[in-house]
Amino acid sequence: MGVVVHRFPWRSAPVSPGRRRAPGGPPGPGYKWVALSNTTLSIMMAMIDGSIVIIAMPAIFRGIGLDPFAPGNIAYLLWMIMGYLLVQAVLVVSLGRLGDMYGRVRIYNLGFVVFTAASMSLSFDPFTGGRGALWLIGWRVVQAVGGSMLIANSAAILTDAFPAHQRGMALGINQVAGISGQFIGLLLGGLLAAWDWRAVFWVNVPIGLAGTIWSYRSLREIAATHRARIDWAGNVTFAAGAGAILVAITYGIQPYGTSGTGWGNPWVLAGLAGGAALLGAFCVIETKVAEPMFRLGLFRVRAFAAGNAAALLGSIARGGLQFMLVIWLAGIWLPLHGYDFAVTPLWAGIYLLPLTAGFLIAGPASGYLSDKYGQRLFATAGLLVAAGAFTGLMLLPADFPYWAFALIILANGLGNGLFASPNTSAIMNSVPAPDRGVASGMRSTFQNSGMSLSIGIFFTLMITRLAATLPASMTAGLRGQGVPAAAAAQIAHLPPVSTLFAALLGYNPVRTLLAPTGLLARLPSHNVAVLTSRTFFPDLIAGPFHQGLITVFTAAAAMALIGALISALRGSQFYYGEEPAAQPAPRKPSTPHPHPRPRWHPHTPRTHFHYRGPLLPLWGNAVQLKLILGPVPRLYEMKWTFTTFWWCATRLRVCSGWWRCRGRCGVFEDGGDGGGGGVGDGQDDCGLAGVGLVDGLEVEGGGEPFAQVVGGGHDHAGRVG
Repeated sequence: MGVVVHRFPWRSAPVSPGRRRAPGGPPGPGYKWVALSNTTLSIMMAMIDGSIVIIAMPAIFRGIGLDPFAPGNIAYLLWMIMGYLLVQAVLVVSLGRLGDMYGRVRIYNLGFVVFTAASMSLSFDPFTGGRGALWLIGWRVVQAVGGSMLIANSAAILTDAFPAHQRGMALGINQVAGISGQFIGLLLGGLLAAWDWRAVFWVNVPIGLAGTIWSYRSLREIAATHRARIDWAGNVTFAAGAGAILVAITYGIQPYGTSGTGWGNPWVLAGLAGGAALLGAFCVIETKVAEPMFRLGLFRVRAFAAGNAAALLGSIARGGLQFMLVIWLAGIWLPLHGYDFAVTPLWAGIYLLPLTAGFLIAGPASGYLSDKYGQRLFATAGLLVAAGAFTGLMLLPADFPYWAFALIILANGLGNGLFASPNTSAIMNSVPAPDRGVASGMRSTFQNSGMSLSIGIFFTLMITRLAATLPASMTAGLRGQGVPAAAAAQIAHLPPVSTLFAALLGYNPVRTLLAPTGLLARLPSHNVAVLTSRTFFPDLIAGPFHQGLITVFTAAAAMALIGALISALRGSQFYYGEEPAAQPAPRKPSTPHPHPRPRWHPHTPRTHFHYRGPLLPLWGNAVQLKLILGPVPRLYEMKWTFTTFWWCATRLRVCSGWWRCRGRCGVFEDGGDGGGGGVGDGQDDCGLAGVGLVDGLEVEGGGEPFAQVVGGGHDHAGRVG
């Protein structure tokens, strides 16, 4: 498997030496495991809190005395769920950039403090009704700010702490713990809410306090930080643009007028258009300022761009899955198997444990294996497995055998676990050390934005499908139990979102719909018992809901397949400026050259040019190299531009002031006697490898300034950019 090192068509902005802070020295041998355990704890805690309120929502709203289905209250419900994800998606890039500037550990530790303080405030909500809901939403936003600090910098801290050949394993454990936390939160929220709704927030306090003390005492800055001016224009336009789009998506799944969704709402359309315009302005601003918030040139790196695109599509495919599965279990399958609606959300979390198990099994294993065999194979295979699992879910009936359901969601967890670890490792390995914080933030932004997009897409597809098929079956079912025709038609044409959220939160959907009409008090007791039974609603909605599931899972499978294609095109294993530790290949023994050539001038520095990478055909990739030869700069200077129409190189021989060139095609090998490095025999006194692709060229050498690459690179031990 080829390994590619340091190739970029852009140059980092220069940082004055007086503003750069050096790291505090090499850490001890056990530091990397301390960093892994602490960041894994923080990521799991932050991700658990993103989903813990879903199952606990009925207990929370009962605790503050608020009916979530009363007119106008559905917004509280959505913001309690979506607000946390929205804030994280918007802020992680900016907070990652602050970590690059002021210290990743410093921002990370502050995140622990903010998250813990917000958890304390959430558990002491002094209000009831609407004010109580606003208190919870506000402190959830603050909690999300702390979680963003943790998420934005944890991957960068691990990348700094672990050598290249162990990063896949470390990032795999870290990322899979976070993804698994989304599903663990469902179960934990149901268990704690059964005791007390405030315990949903109390659980974070001791963990947060312990993690805060632990991180302040054990973590340290390893990478050098470089102070820079804050890019206010970039930060504001990115936050406002991303926020406008995600807020519009949140309101897009709410009813508007007579429509079941809000995509026709002028404010939603304005938010989408305005957000897109602001993100376009952000891209323009970042190309103009000297010290941008995010270097858009990173997206020219194939490994970084493809990894983030695949992460976005994988997150869209996976993000709304937990909502659809919980509604399927809580609203249909569990009541049909004798469970009361009030306990179905908790049992839905329990029955989804195979999905979490798949993440936990595949994530660390794929991270470890990708360190040895490359990330592309495992990341691509993971999305293909996930796409197959979505196809399997489409083939299940509404009332399925659980063993088949468990095997399919286990396969889905295995596939997403296979993808998450190597993809994160590939993204973080492809960026320079000074940009790891902001790169980690951008990765998290794509992931969290994909989650929000997924919820919007999944609910929109489901609501649209239900709006077309549910009214007829519901009208017939209600009239069959004595509900007047006018009332049955009115209830049947209510926005389906209320029915979905009632099933999601453990309310009896029919009772929730009929209670405001007063019909339950006027109908015969036998009809009321049938209408509010465990089987009436599941039998009524099973057909239309299953048709909606087919539409939703088809879209998810398509996203996963497109993500797999992009992942397959990411290129070979790529490391910025370093290589994974591995046993070097044995050198070929030097053989005497039939025509000895003059040796180097004694004052000329020796420089080795090495290429490590796969043999691939290249077309039309223009490269310009500039080489300065000799003990005095610019004594001999040669510059040329060539285009590689196949895998070819030009070799330069320099011997005591004279030179000759000839073209060869083949694999570059380490030089032989005299530090050569030519093509084939390895005997040249000086070899120059000119390659024109992302798949890299590494130049090693020392002494006086010798090699310079036009458009990038360094003197002394320059690497081609």
